[in-house]
Amino acid sequence: MRDLVRHIDAATPAGRDRALDALRAFAILGVVCGHWLVTALVADSGTVHGASPLRYMPELTPVSWVFQTLAVFFLVGGAVGARGYASARARGESYGRWMRARTGRLFRPVLVVLAVWAVAAGVMLVSGVDPDTVRALGKLVWSPLWFLLVFTALTAATPLVARLHPLWPLAVVLHVDLFRLGLDGPRWLGWINVAAGWLVPYCLGAAWARGGLRDRRTGWALLGGGAVATAGLVLFAGYPASMVGVPGGTLSNLDPPTTAAVTFGLAQCGGALLLLGPLRRALARPAVWAAVALVNLSAMTIFLWHQTAMITVTSTALFLAGPLPGLHTVPDSPGWVAARLAWLPVFALVLLVFRAAFSAYETRGGGRSRVVRRGGSPALTPKSRHA
Repeated sequence: MRDLVRHIDAATPAGRDRALDALRAFAILGVVCGHWLVTALVADSGTVHGASPLRYMPELTPVSWVFQTLAVFFLVGGAVGARGYASARARGESYGRWMRARTGRLFRPVLVVLAVWAVAAGVMLVSGVDPDTVRALGKLVWSPLWFLLVFTALTAATPLVARLHPLWPLAVVLHVDLFRLGLDGPRWLGWINVAAGWLVPYCLGAAWARGGLRDRRTGWALLGGGAVATAGLVLFAGYPASMVGVPGGTLSNLDPPTTAAVTFGLAQCGGALLLLGPLRRALARPAVWAAVALVNLSAMTIFLWHQTAMITVTSTALFLAGPLPGLHTVPDSPGWVAARLAWLPVFALVLLVFRAAFSAYETRGGGRSRVVRRGGSPALTPKSRHA
C-alpha cells in the first residue's frame, strides 16, 4: 500500500490542482451517500416500491443540505471544461475532437450499465417478478442519469458560455419561477431551469478557470449571500426546505431546479472556494491524495453503479432472510435510520466489487490521464484524454 501511495504521488503532474479533484470526489461521494440515506426499497405484499425517510421524518431535512452536492460538481465541471477547451485551442485541436474526448469517458460506462440492466430487467420479468417492482428498481438506476445529459449539454456549450456572467442564468431561473409558480404559468417552463439552473455554477467554474474568484471575500459573499437568500426563499416564499425531491411533496427543488436550489448551490460553491487552501495543504500528503485520485479515476463507475450496489444488497437479503430493518421496512422511525447506517458499509463493499468489474470501461481510450501522467501502472493511468 505504501508503494501504491508513493507511485500515485510521484506520477501526478506537478502543476495539477489537486483541490479540483478533491471537490469532484466530494461531490460524487455526496450524491452516493445521499441516495443511500434517503432512498428506501419497501417490501410489501410481494412487491417492492420506493420510499423516502424525508417524507416520514421531516426533521431529517438537513441531511439533504449536506449530501445534495451537484452544484459543486458543476462548479468543477465548468472550471475543467473551460481550462480544457482553452488548452485544446492552444494545441490547435478541433472542437469536435475535444468534445469527443470529453464525452467518451462519460458515455462508455453508461452504455454498459444500461445494457446490464436491460438484461437484468428481462430476466426478472421472465422469472415472474412483478412489473411494478422491476419498474421501481430500474427507476433508481436510470433516473440519476438526467444530470449526465445536462452536464454534456453544458460541456458542448463551453465555447459559448465560458465567459457568460452567472447572474444571467440566475435571472432566467428567477423569472421562470415567477411565471410558473407565482403567476401559475405552464409547467413546461420548468424545463428551462434544468439548463439555466446548473449553468450558474458551471459559469462560476469557468470564471474560476479564467483566474477569477481568487479573493476569499468572493467565497464568503457567495456562501453568506446564498445561505441568506435560500433561507429567505424557504421561510417567506414557500420553497421546500429539502434540497432533494420528497415523494408526495407539492414542489421539488430539483425537478426542475428552483431559485432556492440555485441560491443554495451558490452557497455551496462559496464554501468550496473557501476550502481550497486547506484542501491543497491536506492533499500534499501522499496518502490523502492517493485516496482522492483513486476515487476520481473511477468517478463515473462509482456514480453509475452505486444504486445497483444498494439494490443488490437489498434483493439478496430479501431472498435469503426476508424483510430486514433498514433495507425493506418503511423508513418512518429513528430505528430505520440506525439500521440503514449499519448497512452502508455493506453497500460500499458491493460497490467496490462493481468498481473492480466495470471501471475498465471508464478508463479505456486514448490520450492523457485525468489524475496521473502516463508511464506508470496501467491500473492507475487511464488513457482517457481528459483535462
